[in-house]
Amino acid sequence: MAELPTQVSDSTRLPSGRLSLAEDAIALGPLDGRYRSAVAPLTDYLSEAALNRDRIAVEVEWLIHLSSNSVLPGLEPLSDQQQQHLRAVVSEFSVESVSELAEIEKTTVHDVKAVEYYIGRRLADIGIAQLKPLVHFACTSEDINNLSYALGVKGAVEQVWLPAARALSGKLHALAEENRSVPMLSRTHGQPATPSTLGKEIAVLAYRLDRQLNRVANAEYLGKINGATGTYAAHYAAAPETDWQQVSRSFVEGLGLSWNPLTTQIESHDWQAELYADIARFNRILHNLCTDIWSYISIGYFAQIPVPGATGSSTMPHKVNPIRFENAEANLEISSALLDTLASTLVTSRWQRDLTDSSSQRNIGVAFGHSLLAINNVLAGLSRLDTAEQVLAEDLDHNWEVLGEAIQTVMRAEALAGVPGMDDPYERLKDLTRGQRVDVNRMREFVSELGLSAEAEQRLQALSPASYTGIASQLVDHLQD
Repeated sequence: MAELPTQVSDSTRLPSGRLSLAEDAIALGPLDGRYRSAVAPLTDYLSEAALNRDRIAVEVEWLIHLSSNSVLPGLEPLSDQQQQHLRAVVSEFSVESVSELAEIEKTTVHDVKAVEYYIGRRLADIGIAQLKPLVHFACTSEDINNLSYALGVKGAVEQVWLPAARALSGKLHALAEENRSVPMLSRTHGQPATPSTLGKEIAVLAYRLDRQLNRVANAEYLGKINGATGTYAAHYAAAPETDWQQVSRSFVEGLGLSWNPLTTQIESHDWQAELYADIARFNRILHNLCTDIWSYISIGYFAQIPVPGATGSSTMPHKVNPIRFENAEANLEISSALLDTLASTLVTSRWQRDLTDSSSQRNIGVAFGHSLLAINNVLAGLSRLDTAEQVLAEDLDHNWEVLGEAIQTVMRAEALAGVPGMDDPYERLKDLTRGQRVDVNRMREFVSELGLSAEAEQRLQALSPASYTGIASQLVDHLQD
């Protein structure tokens, strides 16, 4: 008989009798668990640890900036070596640093104050212990936080999210190019309609996504460092002869951000709302692409290349499910919902300050993570698609009635040219085609009975659903604009 497992304390068990998992390093959310590897690059920019590293960076650069500009009587610039040692506090920030900050914060019960003390501990080793009062000089916590968040978001966008989104765009450009001349039956309202090409339809979505990428790439990241209510009151109390606006502006711009000259205690976060709206819009367009590709797979326009060893269904071994696109849809919806919430919450603050933004901004990484995960899924899904040109061709050949638009439009032109018998072209084609299939023979017979000019009849008789695509293939060139 098998032995029962070793007994453990009741305190480690749930009321159900099961062992508790809460004391182990097990992730609560999927981004830090199942999908950790896909979103890990964002950790260097949007995690709590990255936020603290950026806080340290801002505090260090502020100290260097103050000394370099001699803002206080007797304050001399730091030597190059001293500056190098200070910046090493940032570059050498590690897992151990995270633990040390956490220990300090247990006492301060304040995250930014813990950062101040963390830096202060290191000044003696650098030989500038006398400058400890200049750490966090004339700053409110939001002076440090707004700049740190701006740096983190900027880094995440430019170094992680945009490269992934551009890789996706590049894949779509290639897919559009490969299929630019592959004719495809369009479907408006789900019904057979004027043909296009598969490449042109992919290009439409790629073009839409590219517009949003351009907006994101040109985003403005604002920052401020002007004190407790944005008045520089403490600054001028300490050093009334200093041009503090210039000091503030040069510091913020030196960090690679845009200076916001007019704020309350907080930087107003409008730039965040603008950026998140653009990324949410990108998400929604990508969601549209997912549903379209899913539908094309469903009707056989695309065949999916099976992943060796993968299981499509636990009971139906023939299936190759479009799970990458379905997974992406869900993650795009979650990301967009979070981005919408952030955008609407962050633009409002009661009077000169409240803390709703503090809790909200801690979810920026989650919003970006779900978007990045979706992008990766779509890329993976697109890489395993084959165009089923035979299916596309057969679909077109079963829908000759879509030439009704071309025929009645030619009849209108013929009527204007004085050709007799071209009355009521729409109604005549409606009688022939509405709600019924028309094959090639019936369509050509109908054209021959219309009394068109010889040139017009020849043009229409040569037309087929597969060739009735206008300049669709040329339109793909607009992706290079």
